[in-house]
Amino acid sequence: MNALTIRQLDTATGPVLYVAGDLDFDQAPVLRGRLDQLTLSPGQCLVLDLSGLAFCDSSGITALLAARQHALAADADIALAAVPANLMRVLTLVGLDQVFTLRPYSSAAS
Repeated sequence: MNALTIRQLDTATGPVLYVAGDLDFDQAPVLRGRLDQLTLSPGQCLVLDLSGLAFCDSSGITALLAARQHALAADADIALAAVPANLMRVLTLVGLDQVFTLRPYSSAAS
């Protein structure tokens, strides 16, 4: 089991959260708590860089959906960047690839 770590980088277009480790039942509240403290302005884009994500279960997917709701409530956008192949497969199976903006990498990394 890998503990969840979240590193934040503030960019001109909005915050980038680098999420690494396991996003599971035990760790999903860590992401939700971090999102609750995150202030977004209308027009910004919250980017969740998932390149370091080792595992994500249904609780983790629910936390990602909560992040989307948080962004939409602030009249901001959200994008998932560098989604690992196993998670991308799940997102595609359940149709969430149509709900989230997906990027091959976070723009801050380029």
